[in-house]
Amino acid sequence: MKVAIVILNWNGRGMMETYLPSVLNFSRSEAEVVIADNASTDDSVAWLKANYPHLRVIQLDCNYGFAEGYNRALKQVDSEYYVLLNSDVEVTHHWLTPLIEEMDAHEDIAACQPKLLSIANRDAFEYAGASGGFIDRYGYPFCRGRIFDTVEDDNGQYDNAEEILWATGACMMIRASDYWAAGGLDGRFFAHNEEIDLCWRLHRMGKRIFCFPESYVYHVGGGTLPKSNPRKTFLNFRNNLTMLWKNLPAEELNHVMRVRWFLDYLAAFQTLIMNRNWGDFKAIFSARRAFKQWRYEFERVPDAADKAAKRTAALAGCTHDGRWKCSVLWKYYAKGCKQFSRLSV
Repeated sequence: MKVAIVILNWNGRGMMETYLPSVLNFSRSEAEVVIADNASTDDSVAWLKANYPHLRVIQLDCNYGFAEGYNRALKQVDSEYYVLLNSDVEVTHHWLTPLIEEMDAHEDIAACQPKLLSIANRDAFEYAGASGGFIDRYGYPFCRGRIFDTVEDDNGQYDNAEEILWATGACMMIRASDYWAAGGLDGRFFAHNEEIDLCWRLHRMGKRIFCFPESYVYHVGGGTLPKSNPRKTFLNFRNNLTMLWKNLPAEELNHVMRVRWFLDYLAAFQTLIMNRNWGDFKAIFSARRAFKQWRYEFERVPDAADKAAKRTAALAGCTHDGRWKCSVLWKYYAKGCKQFSRLSV
């Protein structure tokens, strides 16, 4: 089929039992639904075969994580568009239609996302993607509807279709040809920041990323790792630094890395002193050490190949490579800007 919805599963039988029916009910006529299993140790595969015997299941031989798991699964899927969909997402009636129509109409759009709302509070955005993502000049991710831990209620304030820097991996439609042209997700990341890295590379190739809030879905979030988890902290810091190393323009690399050195250690000591959290404190130090050890394994995107710099219109308020010009940390903590709409104040 033209569209393949690929759900990457790892020990998620409970999530699929709850949310897979909505995907099948509201997507079956427009897309093929595929489950890619990352060598689950629960009874996910047996349950799928017993309850959905006609559903295609790709069984991977070990847990490759989000990034490499998708790369290996998508190599076995033939479609024009992939939809990367978490197992803890409840979709809605006709959710695919706006995404497909916009992608069909604009060949320069490589990827897009719907609006993500929270299952726990259906009138609020969901942390993982809200209404489309950006990063600031120092690499900190934020969204229309979510800055750091402040998540806004959805009052329709971000219901306009908007060009963004990154679409959430929880629910992303991406053109298969662009996915592979960009090299796919970086499997070395394992999980966290991998979709931001991919979208940033696509942007620098001259492609566009959008959020189309006419389509909306509901997301549980945190289905694999709890929010406060040293492993998650380690992956977020290590991968975010690696993403910056790969994608920053040469003239900004040293400055941004120096600032991040200070801010990362500040975050570590703040975590220890304010929260008494030894696990996250040590995870940040480990992440910086791991980044320093492996950074030269990654090729940097050459500035000469940066087609985004040649575009006539950059993202509003952003550098040519797609980063927000301001420091979102400064805006949030010093200026008290807790909502996306106030960042330009």
